[in-house]
Amino acid sequence: MSFKHKIVAYLGSILFLFGCWWLLARGINNPGLPEPRLALQGLARFWPELARHLYFSVYRVVVSLALALLLAVPLGLWAGRNRAVDSFLAPMVYLLYPVPKVALLPVAMVLMGIGDGAKMLIIFLVIFNQILITTRDAARKIPDQLLLSVASLGAGKASLFRQVILPACLPDIITASRVSLGSAISVLFLSETIAGNSGLGYFILDGLFRADYGAMFAGILTMAGMGLVLYILLHLFEYLLCPWER
Repeated sequence: MSFKHKIVAYLGSILFLFGCWWLLARGINNPGLPEPRLALQGLARFWPELARHLYFSVYRVVVSLALALLLAVPLGLWAGRNRAVDSFLAPMVYLLYPVPKVALLPVAMVLMGIGDGAKMLIIFLVIFNQILITTRDAARKIPDQLLLSVASLGAGKASLFRQVILPACLPDIITASRVSLGSAISVLFLSETIAGNSGLGYFILDGLFRADYGAMFAGILTMAGMGLVLYILLHLFEYLLCPWER
């Protein structure tokens, strides 16, 4: 699909969703669900303030995702190609993965305060295992024959990781990043509504408390737009870093 067709597809999807929203708002006829026009008016009216909250939210998500990738990817690659490491790491991952990390948010706030650190720590803990497990499984799937054939040409362990294992796992790593992005934004919203006075989650909840539903939905639209732009950036990274996928 060409770039032009993708733009048309995105615009068509957005118009379809706005049309469904308009029909639902007209059918319910409740101030708690304003029409898209009122939400867009709120977006224009509150944009300077929204831009400040958007900056904090983007910063928290991007830094948390970058830290998770920086730590989970090397560890996942190592575990995927080393059975001894995996046999030690897997039980800990499976024991800790089901624990709801959001429940640790009050603990993080007690230890780190209500600033960015506690929020980013919880986001990091939620998405770390997702990226780690996906990376490990991708590294496991690489045929040993492929690595042996490259090693027979004189490639060392560092070259194997850099030129074979990492490129083979990269599409799965980016896919894991896309999935983790949705989880990160969900946790971000929850953490920003519990404590602090910045971020889109705080802005949305503040609009609810003031019964300013136009402002509330303006914040929701901004958070949806943030997720869409970050998702497109991840897709762009995949396009640039994984040309063989095309």
